[in-house]
Order: sequence, then C-alpha cells, then structure tokens
Amino acid sequence: MVTVINGDGMLLGRLASVVAQRALAGEEIAIVNAEKAIISGSRARVLSNYQHKRSRGSSGWGPFVPRRPDNLMKRTIRGMLPYKRPRGVDAMKRIRCYVGIPVDFVGKDFEVPDEAHMDRLNNVQFVTLGTVCTFLGAKF
Repeated sequence: MVTVINGDGMLLGRLASVVAQRALAGEEIAIVNAEKAIISGSRARVLSNYQHKRSRGSSGWGPFVPRRPDNLMKRTIRGMLPYKRPRGVDAMKRIRCYVGIPVDFVGKDFEVPDEAHMDRLNNVQFVTLGTVCTFLGAKF
C-alpha cells in the first residue's frame, strides 16, 4: 500500500525529513504536487542560493543539481538518507515524486503531515519549488 502525500503548502526540508524517516522504516511513499512545496526565505536569497549551487563545479564532474521540481525534491530527500548504504538505497527506491497529480492517484485521499505544514512557518516570505525550478531553467 502506497501512502500518498500532498506537497501543496508543505515546507520542503520538513517534508523531506518526514518522508526520509518513513522510507527508512519501510513505508512506500508517493509525493504529488511537488512543484507546490515551499522554501522559506526571501525570493532573492533563495534563488541566489540555488543559482550558486547550480553554477558551482563543472558540467562534467558535478555537483549535479536537478532542474525539475520532482527531481529536486527527491534530491532533497536523498540528502537526509544514508543513500550510499544498502538500507538508504532501498529507502530511495520506495519514494516517488510527481509534478501534479498522476492519473493513478486521482480520487485517493492525500495525507498532510502536520510537522511539515506551512502553518508552522514564522516567516511570511517563501518561494515555491516550481518558481525556483523555473528560474533554474525547468520546463515542466
């Protein structure tokens, strides 16, 4: 059974940590509406941080920062897992991220973790993951 989590209005880092813990525990998770997850902070600071990450290194050697929101969310989750160890590899295989809502999940109930909800945000400034990815050059 797959747990479907709606990423709309969720804080990216908090959602990633919740998903990483559950995946390590053996739960299969699908995240829909990945482009609507939010990153707290001013627009200029967030975009400059991601631009710096993207431009660092070389095109042949990395580090490689994805442009698409679903891949960037999965990369954020990967940073919270021991992804070079067998249990981390297995946990990554149990996680799926989607832009929008796929046909398979239409009409299903979505879970909204309270730990990652935007209501816990003290700062009123935020940027959506879709905006960051569009700035980086994504076409989704």
